[in-house]
Amino acid sequence: MFRLLVTSLLAALVSGLSGSAQAADSVTIRLKWFNQAQFAGFYVAKDKGFYKSAGLDVDIQPGGPDFPAIQMVAGGNEQFGVTGADQILIARSKGVPVVALAVIYRRNPFVLFSLAKSGIKAPADYVGKNVGVKIGGNEELIYRAVLAKAKVDKSKLNEIPVKFDLAPLLSGAVDVWPGYLINEVLAAREKGFAVNVVSPSDYGIDLYADTLFTTERMLQEKPDVVRKFVAATLEGWAAAIAAPEEAAKITVRYGAKLTYDHELAMMKASLPLLRPDSDPVGAMDAARWSAAQDLLVAAGFQKSRVEIARAFTTQFLK
Repeated sequence: MFRLLVTSLLAALVSGLSGSAQAADSVTIRLKWFNQAQFAGFYVAKDKGFYKSAGLDVDIQPGGPDFPAIQMVAGGNEQFGVTGADQILIARSKGVPVVALAVIYRRNPFVLFSLAKSGIKAPADYVGKNVGVKIGGNEELIYRAVLAKAKVDKSKLNEIPVKFDLAPLLSGAVDVWPGYLINEVLAAREKGFAVNVVSPSDYGIDLYADTLFTTERMLQEKPDVVRKFVAATLEGWAAAIAAPEEAAKITVRYGAKLTYDHELAMMKASLPLLRPDSDPVGAMDAARWSAAQDLLVAAGFQKSRVEIARAFTTQFLK
């Protein structure tokens, strides 16, 4: 009898410990790019325990060329990702069942910029100049859309494929650079170069940028996990926006080469892009998604149209 009682107590103890260990749902979020303040809200949500309070054990993984978020999440081993809204539409047009949950950057940080000393201030000034182009992604899409809106003939430009190293711009080998207001523009200024910036939004081109997404399978099988993750993430972003200095301090813990001054500058430059209007972070609507699809199809980046209503959902924003 005593042995049976001890065995039962041990079994109950082991079961209790096992239940506690499994209490939190483990999920992974694959970022769009390397760790930096562009993703501060996710770091803040983890650092301040918002994910933990929601019953989630969240692993934040950096993205980049070798770890594209769409492929990593669609593969099934990761549950959430961050990518450009255009990539959601393009992926769905190819049969990849990803769904947008919230738009983080409602104003796109991509810009075209030049050194102030060049005197280049508008797309009309690009004629006859060396213009850097990042081929194949939304950077090229936005760039070409700006040229079309500004009625600039691309045949009159000397387009040069570029990647991420700013040296060609700073040395004068390239006159116009495709970059981000929250990154390359800051880097140029930090090196002592004044710049002139052309914002695509001034030409009516305003694609949603960083977008949180998951798969149709996650929505069907684990809607409660999705709801908790979205809520905790947006709580993290609200905290980051309210206290950018603290968000920058938290961010630098995620990369050995990150510096507080640069991450703080990135955070401050991001604020008007994260909250360009009175809507909360995460908000999105069908009209903007439809406009993005029109642009993608017209430019040949998206070969077939998708049903917009299935490409995103706002049910977890409430």
